[in-house]
Amino acid sequence: MAPSYINNKNPKYLEIDGKYFGGILIIDYYREYSDIIFKNLINTNVNMSISIFYEKQDTYRTIKDLTYFIGNVGVDLKSGNSNREDIDIAAYTYNDAKYIRKEMQVNNEELYFLYTYINIIAENEKELERNINKIEGILQASGMMTRKSNFRQEQNFKSCLPLMSNNIDIKNISKRNILGNGLISTYPFISSNLCDEDGIFIGTNIYNNSIILVDRFNKYKYKNANMCVFGTSGAGKSFYTKLLILRYRILGLEQYIIDPEREYTKICENLDGVCIKFGPTSDSYINILDIREESIEEEKGFLTTKIGKLRGFFSLVFGELDEEKIALLEEKLIEVYKEKGITFDDNSLYKFDENNNRIFKSNKDMPILEDLYNVFEKDKKTLFFKRKLYPFIFGSLKFLNNYTNVELNNKLIVGDIYELGEDNLKYGMYIFTDLFWDKIKRFRDINKAIYLDEVWRLIGVTSNKFVASFIYKIFKTIRKYGGSAVAITQDVSDLFSLDDGAYGKSILNNSSIKSFFSLEEENILVLEKYANISEKEKIEIKSLKRGESLMFIGDNHILAKIEASEEEKEMI
Repeated sequence: MAPSYINNKNPKYLEIDGKYFGGILIIDYYREYSDIIFKNLINTNVNMSISIFYEKQDTYRTIKDLTYFIGNVGVDLKSGNSNREDIDIAAYTYNDAKYIRKEMQVNNEELYFLYTYINIIAENEKELERNINKIEGILQASGMMTRKSNFRQEQNFKSCLPLMSNNIDIKNISKRNILGNGLISTYPFISSNLCDEDGIFIGTNIYNNSIILVDRFNKYKYKNANMCVFGTSGAGKSFYTKLLILRYRILGLEQYIIDPEREYTKICENLDGVCIKFGPTSDSYINILDIREESIEEEKGFLTTKIGKLRGFFSLVFGELDEEKIALLEEKLIEVYKEKGITFDDNSLYKFDENNNRIFKSNKDMPILEDLYNVFEKDKKTLFFKRKLYPFIFGSLKFLNNYTNVELNNKLIVGDIYELGEDNLKYGMYIFTDLFWDKIKRFRDINKAIYLDEVWRLIGVTSNKFVASFIYKIFKTIRKYGGSAVAITQDVSDLFSLDDGAYGKSILNNSSIKSFFSLEEENILVLEKYANISEKEKIEIKSLKRGESLMFIGDNHILAKIEASEEEKEMI
């Protein structure tokens, strides 16, 4: 606790254990402030201690002294020479005294004495002098008068220690009175620092270099654990997302990533995750008609839930359908499951093994797309569906016509759909979203996350309301399953293009954490319509450098620089 030596021979600073300490006293302020007066001071990266003392005064004695003063000065003003040099100052103090007395008598205000001391710490004399001049410049620009505490460095140093010591030698020169409601403007904790106790390291606050630790699964602090990550190509959003994946992997979090651009393969390999490559050349298959045991939702049966999801998938395949065609599609879906002995009775999803144990039906007991194709072929009214489904059975997408053969036993799973090509990515994204969503619902007491890269494909104009509603439902309800949904996109305008941005806005509003990396002017204007972004923040988003982000974390708005170690960069 105690230093090995203190050198106080120089009147301009103290030298303690090789560090240099210089003090500043604030001796006067503007008469009126409409903002927090120490805002610009707190947001600097200068190493310093600030000590603010408030001394409450006796109300009765203060009013008595003010009344006496007002009487004397009032007489002077009436009888004095108007050409006196100090007549204006006397008038100001007279009016101020009357104002203070009125506030204390009428509005029950209290009077305080305010003392503010600053102690600046540096590695050498030159740095100390430079920083003292910098801080004095900031204070004077904010309407405060300052004085260096030369010959009183020790007293200033002690007053800035957490010892509740307001030294008498510097007390009188820095004393200024302030009413109770004026204390608000001296509130010092105005920088948006964030340091959640169990959080992971995100980076540093650009303004003051404080560290940012975020625990997005803190249910008491945040409404949900959902995130939105927006940014142009090359702004740093993918690096940031991979950094989150890496750090949460260390904590053992279950994470599922949908990867349309093959960006997450390397980190998946380095973290011993499982990468499922889904496409024409892959031997990994997922049957969209699968009903999984964990898929059931509250007060709904297995088949009811599955048909609701399939309406979304087939709306991507068949395009917009009117109510008659939707009813017809549902009729055929019920028929194809009935052929496999699956009905709306949940017991139909179970069978008995050779030991007479009741088990859930396996992948081979489920229908595949070819079974549905054959059902369509039987009815002339469904020939349209049959033609549209042809590529999925005999054409370029026939790999979708297989029984599921992937195992999901790893805590980090990447769904690689790069091979599907631009036109077919939406099918792969939907299939993996459905698969991962069922996985997330399995255990409610385990934290997990699903990352939807290029999410605009599922809720933008190229999608439809059935699919967008499914994605919105995930963001709205994932919290009760202990989960976090992460929407990542560089095409902000596309995200808000369906139904006048209704689904994009819903996902944005259901995300407690929003990270805006550098965006183009066009995307910023779109974002302004749907997010509470100030004019200053719009300028900041446009001028962000690579790896910098404006973050909305709960009620905090923070400009952050994403930080990573060399080992993390290498792994990513």
